Amino acid sequence: MAAEDKNIEKSGARTPVEAERVDQPPTFIPAADIVETDHEAVLLLDLPACDEKALDIRLEEGTLTVTGHVAADDFPGHQLTYSEYRVGDFERAFSVSEMVDTAKIEAAIKDGVLRLTLPKVEAAKPKKIEIKAT
Repeated sequence: MAAEDKNIEKSGARTPVEAERVDQPPTFIPAADIVETDHEAVLLLDLPACDEKALDIRLEEGTLTVTGHVAADDFPGHQLTYSEYRVGDFERAFSVSEMVDTAKIEAAIKDGVLRLTLPKVEAAKPKKIEIKAT
């Protein structure tokens, strides 16, 4: 069997495609507490430095999504030299069951804590059954 000549050509190194750099702030997952009563579920989310203008709350296809944005503080005439607090976006999603009356969900924010009240539909609320003596 004759050896075949294989020509290998050297090719120049390819120049990587220049990509547009977009600096995006980090996205944090806010801590949450969920409290449930016979009539409602209450979600409490920690969203420091967020106010109602910086929040977006949406309910789509059984998923409740909370998104918040906190902008960096501006110090006119000063340059920030050190910071321990990172600024960024918040995002958290929750599955909402059919036992929640989605038309009556309420949201309120105070001191960086978002309170979402999710009332239960009537069929999901417990009912007390009266006992009759016979």
